[in-house]
Amino acid sequence: MKTGQEWIAEYSESHRNPKNKLLHWICVPPIMWTVLAFLWSIPVPEALQFHPWLNWATVFVLLAQLFYLSFGAAIFIGMLLVSVGMLLFTAWLEQAAPFALWQIALVVFILAWIGQFVGHHIEGKKPSFFKDLLFLLVGPAWEMNYFLRKIRVIS
Repeated sequence: MKTGQEWIAEYSESHRNPKNKLLHWICVPPIMWTVLAFLWSIPVPEALQFHPWLNWATVFVLLAQLFYLSFGAAIFIGMLLVSVGMLLFTAWLEQAAPFALWQIALVVFILAWIGQFVGHHIEGKKPSFFKDLLFLLVGPAWEMNYFLRKIRVIS
């Protein structure tokens, strides 16, 4: 199994063009949120409804956090904070939005993926997840790694 830094280094190979990087900074967080929103929207079987926050999105976040452990404590904590923030936003939006949560997420998902593919067209390289689906989890960690280095939490 690769270390978190090996995942980030490999992901970085197809994310060198400044325009592609910018599009990823714009598009990766909304894509991450849409995945959580879609999962949040899937009904939980009645037998598993112990708590309103026990749903497919929170289960996914817990499993993703196990993967993020391999990236080190700072990225693990950063990703946990971002994930919890997105879950809180999702819970609020589900109650406040005039449209179904999954409908809003679908529009955001499509627009964000268009941005991703434009970025990879500019880069001239295929998205990393075509090689390994785990790269879909690496993208947000790659951004977190950059952010934490920028604010000097990690070196």
